[in-house]
Amino acid sequence: MSFHDVRFPSRLSFGSSGGPERRTDIVALASGAEERNTPWAHSRRRYDAGIGLRALDDLAELIAFFEARRGRLHAFRWKDWADFKSCAPSGTVSPFDQRIGTGDGATSAFRLIKVYRSGGYGYERPIEKPVAGSVVVSVDGTALAEGGDFTCHPGTGLLSFGRAPAAGAEIRAGFEFDVPVRFDSDRIEANMATFQAGEVPSVPVIEVRP
Repeated sequence: MSFHDVRFPSRLSFGSSGGPERRTDIVALASGAEERNTPWAHSRRRYDAGIGLRALDDLAELIAFFEARRGRLHAFRWKDWADFKSCAPSGTVSPFDQRIGTGDGATSAFRLIKVYRSGGYGYERPIEKPVAGSVVVSVDGTALAEGGDFTCHPGTGLLSFGRAPAAGAEIRAGFEFDVPVRFDSDRIEANMATFQAGEVPSVPVIEVRP
């Protein structure tokens, strides 16, 4: 996959529509009961980049970004304003937000995750595109310093410690993150008359997986 490590203009993504989708296969039995299964371990997000446009200059910026990505060819970063932090969107990131692992005295690399919980159930979402400089980490309740105690790769979400955390040590992290996406169309169709009248083009964007 070709990935450009550049974020779609966040002021244009603000106000866009979209969110996660799942795939569930449902088989209706003769008894009327159902069997449900999913081939997807993780959800996939879709957005509409056109809804955030408010002026002709915004449209020009979108077209420039689209052309630089060669349409659907190159993926890029997207800020999901509804879900871009390890904490609530209105909260402040802290090194105690998400439990990402437990030390065993030998393992020195851990991946960032965000856990979604409801009613005693949960889903662990891999975080692959943390925002550089936003990652904060704690081990057994002690905050660590980035660069000295740990590093985090902004392109993979892999957290590496200079010294492996001790056995049983709880590892937590806080961060901001982007979603890796690509355009889901090789065409942008905009009518200047209708755009100025309040109608904007639909520009579908879809999450990509490694």
